[in-house]
Amino acid sequence: MATAQPNLYSFPSTEALAQQLRPYVLRAQNAALAHHDSFRVAVSGGSLPTVLARALLSPSNGSSEDTPQFAKWHIFFADERAVPLDHDDSNYHLLKEELLNKIPAELGAPTVHTIDEAHINDSEPQELADLYQEELLRVFAAKESVKLPIFDLILLGCGPDGHTCSLFPGHELLREKDAWVAAISDSPKPPPKRITLTLPVVTSAVQVAFIATGDGKKEILKSIFDSEEGRSLPSALVNKGGGEKVSWFTDDAAVQGVAFPRRGNL
Repeated sequence: MATAQPNLYSFPSTEALAQQLRPYVLRAQNAALAHHDSFRVAVSGGSLPTVLARALLSPSNGSSEDTPQFAKWHIFFADERAVPLDHDDSNYHLLKEELLNKIPAELGAPTVHTIDEAHINDSEPQELADLYQEELLRVFAAKESVKLPIFDLILLGCGPDGHTCSLFPGHELLREKDAWVAAISDSPKPPPKRITLTLPVVTSAVQVAFIATGDGKKEILKSIFDSEEGRSLPSALVNKGGGEKVSWFTDDAAVQGVAFPRRGNL
């Protein structure tokens, strides 16, 4: 179990946040490419794809270190809803509209690992989760047996209730230790049927970043960072399990009144 503290960064605006998120993501990319010639990243939905697109689609300074090499990216979803891929509730659809459709051809196209649409109408989403776990196995464990997939980077949001991925406060899935991908059919937020990476997978990543913006997040961030009762919230459990591997990118409005110390520089 990690014991070091997460890193909390705040910026005066979402634009300033995106400017700093870019080098953070690209450093993770470059380290991964040097290690195994691919960049394996998982993303969530919400406002994250919009901020991520703003970060990655801004002009490069011309150096190789500041250039997204999308052709070597493998993009997975930290959670996904049991809906068609072109549905407004689909995290894939959101990422496609905000980022994937806008990537210049010269930067290459990432390999995107989506859910199997053939099973979105199953009465329970377990088969959807099992098939997505098999997809992870193909990428992370094709030549060897591994206990957990080690993502190079997982990019997350934080809900107003402290949930992240589709891991909700007090839900039994927070205790899941064995599965890589879990099914949830009783999500407190619609749509009810979803799949999600489990907590051990999230906290095993090389780097984990949360993006949280707006004054609507300040109360939950106070709870996560400053209160004893907030320590059992899913986002706080990622902080606990990931320690210094976890970085929070927030705007000043989201951390207004939060006592937890901010980092000065990335």
